Amino acid sequence: MGRKRIRQRESDKGKRFAPHVAEKKSYDQQEPVFSLTQIRKEFCISKCERDEKAAFADTLHRLSQKTWAEIKSSHRHGIGFEKIDRLSIKSGIPEHLKEDVSFIAFRFYGKAPMVGYRDKRIFHVLWIDRMFKLYKHE
Repeated sequence: MGRKRIRQRESDKGKRFAPHVAEKKSYDQQEPVFSLTQIRKEFCISKCERDEKAAFADTLHRLSQKTWAEIKSSHRHGIGFEKIDRLSIKSGIPEHLKEDVSFIAFRFYGKAPMVGYRDKRIFHVLWIDRMFKLYKHE
């Protein structure tokens, strides 16, 4: 029996496209990505008024132009965020979130917060607290 040679691939590079090579950098040095897949029904964007929805979209856009490090160093009532004590949340917390998950709030319409958690570079929005009923606000 004759041996067959395995043909070497010429290149991963096509005529018009090159493969995407992700840079290895800290998640804090990357821009945030936002997910609304876990948003709670009673605190959903669908409950917002037109101006609130516009402000929400604008806030997501402004935040997506910064790195997590830049956001962390910003004031909590500006483009920054504040930590929210898990015990202060008056709505049901999704069961899949372990006790060590920290909740943070970004302001999007005046002082109205969107609250969720960060996983690497993704911010998962769980609650849009436009009526200030999710937790005790200071």
